[in-house]
Amino acid sequence: MVKRVSTFAVTVSALLLGGIFFPVSPSFAQEHVRIGYLPVTGHAKFFIAKEKGFFSEEKIDAELIEFINSADGLTALRSGKIDVGAFGTTAPLIHISQGADLRIIGGIMGEDASIITRPELAPTIKSVADLKGKKVATIRLATGDAVLRGALEDAGVSWKKDLEVFELKSPPAVIEAVRSGEVDAGVVWGPHDLTAEKNGLTVVIRSRSLSPGHPCCRITLANDTLQKNTDLWTRFLRAILKAQRFANDHHDETVDIILKYVKLDDAIIRKAYYAGYLDQSSDPNKTGVKNFWRTMQASAFVSSQADISSFVETSLYKSALDGLADENPKDSFWTDLQKVYSERNL
Repeated sequence: MVKRVSTFAVTVSALLLGGIFFPVSPSFAQEHVRIGYLPVTGHAKFFIAKEKGFFSEEKIDAELIEFINSADGLTALRSGKIDVGAFGTTAPLIHISQGADLRIIGGIMGEDASIITRPELAPTIKSVADLKGKKVATIRLATGDAVLRGALEDAGVSWKKDLEVFELKSPPAVIEAVRSGEVDAGVVWGPHDLTAEKNGLTVVIRSRSLSPGHPCCRITLANDTLQKNTDLWTRFLRAILKAQRFANDHHDETVDIILKYVKLDDAIIRKAYYAGYLDQSSDPNKTGVKNFWRTMQASAFVSSQADISSFVETSLYKSALDGLADENPKDSFWTDLQKVYSERNL
């Protein structure tokens, strides 16, 4: 809710200060927003927007709330414990398929999932078809999980019949299951792929090779929350876009900010964010979401025949992006993003 100060209060303050008028602090106009995030490098724009004051510039009092997986985050979103979050692509689409009235308004990241195994098994897993007959650990409702199941179906391998899939709670749990030999392979998201390598495991397949350009964490909120204040969410996306601009130019400071939220060493954070495994786009990517939805349908992950396009709201992102482009007409960064928008939101 927007907080306002009465004219009477301002007048009294001026009188008490000897007739000198002091402007009301901008903080009085800020709106509190509870933001769900995962402690991963891909969610850095939330951290940057908070730490560099981009949320505050857009009159948003941001409260960041951590979750360990997308399933828990979406449950909190639907129960009203948070206002917005970015919890994979699979999780919001599963909830939509079950009747949830959610809206995707932007993105935090794309791609960045990996299949890991023990070094002695790595030579035997060159493609997803080689997972037939194996035990594979995933994280429930993770984007990489759905990408894998879709790729298995494309390869003629049934994830229901031809291998054993174990849904675990978090990437560290998957890493431990692979390391200990409880499973043969596992699916994790970054930077846990690099952590797995540091612990002696091997990345054998990256999700970008299975589904190039696939979206991951989508900025999602309830439709009624969106409709109550569309201006707020346009400003929210402006802050996220400013954070993307900052990360593009300030690598060292970006890594320092991520380290406040993701407790890994500097080298892993830097490689995870800037080595090219991660799509850092904030775009809603309606085309990518539609393709992802078709993959989920084809792999029997969802049975819904709903038109997923109606659940992806692109106009707020376009308004935020166009506004920043108009304010910075000589900055090609924004015009480049406008081109990406025209390609990804057909």
